[in-house]
Amino acid sequence: MEKENPSVICEENCVHPEVVRTVAEKLPDEELLYDVAELFKVFGDSTRVRILCALFESEMCVCDIAEVLDMTQSAISHQLRVLKQARLVKYRREGKTVYYSLADDHIQTIFNQAFEHIME
Repeated sequence: MEKENPSVICEENCVHPEVVRTVAEKLPDEELLYDVAELFKVFGDSTRVRILCALFESEMCVCDIAEVLDMTQSAISHQLRVLKQARLVKYRREGKTVYYSLADDHIQTIFNQAFEHIME
């Protein structure tokens, strides 16, 4: 039996004012929605995702991340700059070495949710 494909638009104009009002009142502010969209753009690059996954396991310097991901230090540094601007990673200096780690536990939670969703 063939699966029915529902129409993507209503066949008649039937606005439900109560639903529209309730939902409109609960929508977050436009600026907040913009910031969320920008965060997801940062997650939209596989190199940055790989760096974050590496940092789930351990705090690391650029040299170590580059070695793990088989990439140049320059490429890693560029992506770390983006991740720092998005407040997804933080760093600390120890002598001449800079170590990177996740900014907070929320990042791991976001990824766990994403992995769970993908594997459903």
